[in-house]
Amino acid sequence: QVQLVESGGGLVQAGGSLRLSCAASGSIFSIDAMGWYRQAPGKQREWVATITRGGLTNYAGSVKGRFTISRDNAKNTVSLQMNSLKSEDTAVYYCSGGTYPRPRDYWGQGTQVTVSS
Repeated sequence: QVQLVESGGGLVQAGGSLRLSCAASGSIFSIDAMGWYRQAPGKQREWVATITRGGLTNYAGSVKGRFTISRDNAKNTVSLQMNSLKSEDTAVYYCSGGTYPRPRDYWGQGTQVTVSS
């Protein structure tokens, strides 16, 4: 089993930045790719970004150029740097682990990001 724990959410004004982190533990050898998803109130969960163990990244069009995903394989962590935040980025953000391009085998508990306009 794999455990994922997110941190770093909070309240920020539009145009600001936040950095989310996710720590992985357990059978992490089974994780090829890690990613971030988000779910806004009343909407389905949507994919945000993915990074493979080798560092290959992929982003949803709505965040490309504003968000950056990175990982530290030695520390078993993945981060999401979010810049130029917009009110529509408000959501619960979930860390995930699995296979490229959309890792969905393992999930964290989620962390709330609220962007005020």
